Amino acid sequence: MSPHFLFDASVPVFARYLIQLQGLLTKAAAHCAQQGTPEAALLQARLAHDMLPLGVQVEIAVNFVFRACAPLAGQIVPPLSEHRESLARLQTRVAAAQAFLHTLQPHDFAAAAERTIHDPAGETTVALDGSTFLQQYALPNFFFHLSMVYALLRQHGLPLSKGDFDGWHVYRG
Repeated sequence: MSPHFLFDASVPVFARYLIQLQGLLTKAAAHCAQQGTPEAALLQARLAHDMLPLGVQVEIAVNFVFRACAPLAGQIVPPLSEHRESLARLQTRVAAAQAFLHTLQPHDFAAAAERTIHDPAGETTVALDGSTFLQQYALPNFFFHLSMVYALLRQHGLPLSKGDFDGWHVYRG
């Protein structure tokens, strides 16, 4: 495995999809303004009663950037405070995650594959080597919560396409 593999598999991926998340949040704010929908109502939207609301889904997706990259880079995960009270605060949290990613360098990840990383997973804690942690736990969780954000926004009438999610697809409509 290349010494930069875990850097390349994490930092650029998270950075790209944080940009997409910012776009989704920007469209959500515009939609609320155009439709006269209170942001608070959208932030509390759920796909099912026992699922987390939109604001929490955004927070968790963003937090996975810190929860994954900090320990892979040999750093302590910074405090993960709540930002779910407004779309603007969530945007600020996304920007903080992007700024954090810009501080990381490939050499920070040199020993990442050999590190054992502990992370809360629901009511348990996982203990995984760095490679397994990133590829089979952190990235899938990030994309799960990002997908929930997209689904909740679509459910609430935002005219989004797959291109809004991934930035690659283009649809003429």
